[in-house]
Amino acid sequence: MDMDFEACRRAFQTRDARFDGRIFGAVKTTGIYCRPICPARTPKPQNMTFYPTAAAAQEAGYRPCLRCRPEASPDLGAWRGTSNTVSRALALIEGGAMDNGDVDTLAGRLGVGERQLRRLFRQHLGASPVSVAQTRRVLLAKQLIQETRLPMSEVALASGFGSVRRFNETFQQLFGRPPGELRRSHKAETPAADGIIVRLPYKPPYDWDAIVRFLTDRAIPGVERVEARRYARTLQVDGACGVVIVTPRNDGALQAEIHFSKLQALPAVIARVRRVFDLSADPTLIGAHLSQDPALAPLVAARPGLRAPGAWDGFELAVRAILGQQITVGAARGLAAKLVEKYGEPVEDPAAAALGLTRVFPTPERLIGEDIAALGMPRARGAALEGLARTVAADPAIFTPRADLDSAIAALKALPGVGEWTAQYIALRELREPDAFPQADIGLMRAMADEAGVRPTADQLLARSEGWKPWRAYAAQHLWAADPAFAQPQKTLAKRTKTHDRQAA
Repeated sequence: MDMDFEACRRAFQTRDARFDGRIFGAVKTTGIYCRPICPARTPKPQNMTFYPTAAAAQEAGYRPCLRCRPEASPDLGAWRGTSNTVSRALALIEGGAMDNGDVDTLAGRLGVGERQLRRLFRQHLGASPVSVAQTRRVLLAKQLIQETRLPMSEVALASGFGSVRRFNETFQQLFGRPPGELRRSHKAETPAADGIIVRLPYKPPYDWDAIVRFLTDRAIPGVERVEARRYARTLQVDGACGVVIVTPRNDGALQAEIHFSKLQALPAVIARVRRVFDLSADPTLIGAHLSQDPALAPLVAARPGLRAPGAWDGFELAVRAILGQQITVGAARGLAAKLVEKYGEPVEDPAAAALGLTRVFPTPERLIGEDIAALGMPRARGAALEGLARTVAADPAIFTPRADLDSAIAALKALPGVGEWTAQYIALRELREPDAFPQADIGLMRAMADEAGVRPTADQLLARSEGWKPWRAYAAQHLWAADPAFAQPQKTLAKRTKTHDRQAA
């Protein structure tokens, strides 16, 4: 974003919510940084300076405002499309890449040098990768202090601090007071039984109904339960099993009720919720770009808050894609239920039991050496699943962002049973590549048919999509949403592709 001083100052003077999450204003005389919607009186211009991210303001020595709470602002990926490397790095940091690693390791995973990565972060975020990771940790801790009733020792663990001492020192240094004092003036959310309730903001509008429809069609019995105003599922993170319940709120946020005995898993669980429900998207920015195409403009206008749903786990997503080869969505869901019942670890949690959730999706290690085809599928498909499990167990990082989309697609296509369509689909949902685009998808070609009903070829659709970059994943979502047949169980056309792809995995 262009950090024009006068434009930023006007946004703060008018308390313009459109800029919430895009800019942060710091006050030189108080040492505090705020959101544009802060109710405090706007400082004099000579006392203000502006930053593109909370991390940049904090790195400059400012502390978060206790009134507008910067940790409660939408965490927008507004720099996507400007620097995909930064976007991929942020996804890795949110997933915990900096918890036990350093900037050099992070840069290596992205295929760039350490100095180049630091330069890109400074250019687009105004802060270093280390500062971004530390700021996320501090703001999560502050949110847990003010929104939950967790003891301070548990807040320290849940927000990723290595020790309670380090946690106390950080807050004393940043806020000039111990963390306990931040809670005294704030009323916490009503606690869930043996769980934690966290508010996760987004940039409005948000099409909750579309997300629910998408997840309902793919919900695995025993693992997921989807209702009109609630989504629940079991989840396994770092060997710990738990339950996540997500509901919409009326204040520009979703609410996540998290039941995990291992508090250290909380940041990773929150990162997955944000990924699945696409909470970092800026629908106004994306919609304005896609609306330049006359074919997409009415679709964007009809669904201004449409998101691109993510995946909870790359291995689970790939297994679902292979299970869905040449059968209906309902049949694929039934096979997934059999797989979970046979190989999934049982979950013993009161919250899960109350929702009828009994197991977690099986890990790759659990499927190695098993006769998966005995569940009722062709031998070749069972062998592909077992081969996929072996590959992922040997390289757990296969489903993490890579240097660029092309290298990610190449790596995914090397997996057993994965073709071009499935690789693009995994890149879209799991790697959160905003430009992933399965151009051979029959639903996309059907949605782009001309007035005579003539569909474009895959190559023609790919050429047309050039103007949709870097948001082709969202263009695909709009086209799918506009295609009534996409939401219905459809059999794959065997002649459509020689790969093992599935249209509605």
